[in-house]
Amino acid sequence: MTDKTIISSGLGHLFMTVFVFNFANFMVVPAITDVTMAALCPGEDECSLAIYLTGVQQAITGMGTLVMMPLIGNFSDKYGRKVMLTLPMLLTTLPLVILAYSREKNFFFAYYALKTLTSMVCEGSVLCLAHAYVADNVALPRRATAFGILSGISSCSFVFGNLSTRFLPSAASVFQVAAAVAMVSVVYMRIFLPESGMEAAVIAAATVKEETVNECLLEKGCTVDRRSASPSLRDSISLLRSSWTFSQAAIVAFFSSLGELGLYSALLYYLKAEFHFDKDQFADLMIINGIAGIISQMFLMPLLARVITEEKILAIGLAFNCVHIFLYSVAWSSWVVYFAATFQILAVFAGPSLKSIVSKQVGPTEQGKAQGCITGLCSFASIVSPLIFSPLTALFLSHDAPFVFPGFILVAAAFAVMIAFIMSIMIRPPHVVSESKVVDDSVPVEP
Repeated sequence: MTDKTIISSGLGHLFMTVFVFNFANFMVVPAITDVTMAALCPGEDECSLAIYLTGVQQAITGMGTLVMMPLIGNFSDKYGRKVMLTLPMLLTTLPLVILAYSREKNFFFAYYALKTLTSMVCEGSVLCLAHAYVADNVALPRRATAFGILSGISSCSFVFGNLSTRFLPSAASVFQVAAAVAMVSVVYMRIFLPESGMEAAVIAAATVKEETVNECLLEKGCTVDRRSASPSLRDSISLLRSSWTFSQAAIVAFFSSLGELGLYSALLYYLKAEFHFDKDQFADLMIINGIAGIISQMFLMPLLARVITEEKILAIGLAFNCVHIFLYSVAWSSWVVYFAATFQILAVFAGPSLKSIVSKQVGPTEQGKAQGCITGLCSFASIVSPLIFSPLTALFLSHDAPFVFPGFILVAAAFAVMIAFIMSIMIRPPHVVSESKVVDDSVPVEP
């Protein structure tokens, strides 16, 4: 079997792993709002306790992933992507099993506690490692397209997961099917997914380092740096300082994530309070979002990537993201909500293009570290977001709001994305690190 066949097969199995795993997790998104409110505020369309608990969970998760994402990314560079994928995929299954068994109040709190703990390790880690896997196996000129296809696969799972929720008869069956599919995704990954193509680069880097140490030991007065290879905050800071383009991308990632987290933490509660949406209507809305994402990432983005740079694609995505969030905020009828969702067809450009820009700033043995660093910054946004958006959501959806504008929280989210857009138009085509280059941890990449 040729190397090209192995790479193609590996990406195919990676895409299937991501699809099945995300399918299981997206199934529960439309149902979890109803389950949460039924456990905490039965019979009500507004529930401040649910909003604050969701915010607390998001903040705690953000603090955990802020530490864990750079660690997981670094360790995947050292031990392999497949090994590091196993733990988060297994842990993510456990909370689903609890709600598959019962949605009663006590079981909901058990789910809430376990979900918070596992999310501190798992949230975003599968996608982070998947991006590193793609970067290992795809050449630089085609990397933006590959990241777009990976995001398109996630959108496909989003659509099919929500379609399944739409037609399953009850919340109980939703969580039971989700738990079973999540287990299948782990088994599939362990059996079929080959290790990433970065192994050769890691071996080469280790060989070069060992030869350097041996030569150094033969020279008098030569000092060998024997610090642990374990990653630290200093690694992430070093990456952020390695190039101005990487720093700009990090700022864009933070503010973009801050706005999107504000949107997703408030939107479902806002729609339930204003338009009395339920599980089925949430699923319909998410299906529209997902179909728009599939069309965009599987068809439009590969075409655009051939004629314009990732920096311009990023700016286009962020601009339309602002528009689509703002339309939600001023919706005067439920049809406006569905119309706003169609703007996802261009808004989803931002994620893949940003990942592509980041991946080109480091060598082949640091892809996990780079993607983990960016994901960690997005996790920091998860800490900040509840401090801003949860109180605003509870306030403007209550009768004590200073003025009548329930969508004000979404305007604030759009403003955060606007900051990311302004920064994105300042990014210039980045310095590209050679694919054959092995980067020394102690030497910053020159901008």
